[in-house]
Amino acid sequence: MKLRTVTVVAIGALAAAAAAHAQTSPPGRLLASNCYQCHGTNGKGPGFDTLAGKSAQSLYDELVEMRAGKEGTGLMPKHALGYTDAQLRLIADWLSKQR
Repeated sequence: MKLRTVTVVAIGALAAAAAAHAQTSPPGRLLASNCYQCHGTNGKGPGFDTLAGKSAQSLYDELVEMRAGKEGTGLMPKHALGYTDAQLRLIADWLSKQR
């Protein structure tokens, strides 16, 4: 009986550690990974516009305008349509912190 209890506790501890490790990715990083194909790793280019280091508010505003069809051509308005306001804020915040 004790061995079973110890085993269950150990498995629970491992699962908790794995979950904590999985949550350590900075907010917005995974969402912004879609941007890297055209804008380069962490938004630093080469490619299209460099996004790294721009203000989070200006990046967010541009993405919202693209989503509304007021700005941008090609794929960008379609990409922006795939995200909620909260997700766009996370993307903008992540890219603004890249140097």
